[in-house]
Amino acid sequence: MDLGLTGKVALVTGAGSQKGFGKGIALSLAKEGCDVIVADIDLEGAKQTASEIKALGRKSLAVKADVADIGQVNEMVKTAMARFGKIDVLVNNAGSASPGKPFWEKSEADWDWDININLKGTMNCTKAVIGRMVEEKSGKIINISSVAVRLGAPFAVSYAAAKSGVVGFTKSLALEVSHLGINVNCIAPGLGLTNFVKNDPPELIDSLKERMPTRRTTTPEDIANTVAFLASDVSRNIVGQTISVDGGMSMY
Repeated sequence: MDLGLTGKVALVTGAGSQKGFGKGIALSLAKEGCDVIVADIDLEGAKQTASEIKALGRKSLAVKADVADIGQVNEMVKTAMARFGKIDVLVNNAGSASPGKPFWEKSEADWDWDININLKGTMNCTKAVIGRMVEEKSGKIINISSVAVRLGAPFAVSYAAAKSGVVGFTKSLALEVSHLGINVNCIAPGLGLTNFVKNDPPELIDSLKERMPTRRTTTPEDIANTVAFLASDVSRNIVGQTISVDGGMSMY
């Protein structure tokens, strides 16, 4: 199926990690015909992803930005607009988690870290691009949450709270802008072999896989395919939804 994304411009945050969902999303959108702005706090990683997009025959721009800093976000969008003149698709993928510890040991700095990057970062980037989408009466905003919003996340309470906030933000914004031709949706990925779990013991990963009917972890391609679908007009009547892509893990 042709998703009709050729010539669209997408901004994907957190796409510099070479093991994360963001890179897979950026490459998938490029394969569907999008030019892609690759944003990450790691500029070298962003440049590597951008180079792979260019090798696919699409235009790409690597931009360094901390999504928790509204000044950097505004500058990122200004740079992107100067280069491409528009942003049709925004994928709020950038995320991080403070060190796992019991709730009563979580510091204010831990809470600030999780909320500023995961929730405030999503809001910052959306605020920076949505004005133009409202003017054009067109746009796709896709937020990345987590399976933690379905199942909870012991020792990561502030992270789960922030990602749950992303779901509420998605629904509320969708109610505001859907009649203007802007689709806002969310994806809740399951366990993936990204940097989030790089320090987890293999036996923990295996035990989590046993909770999935598919017995497989979530790959960047799994998330990227869902993003491409939501970025297209094929999904134009899907509004304010949070789609679980987790191998059935959240059915339980």
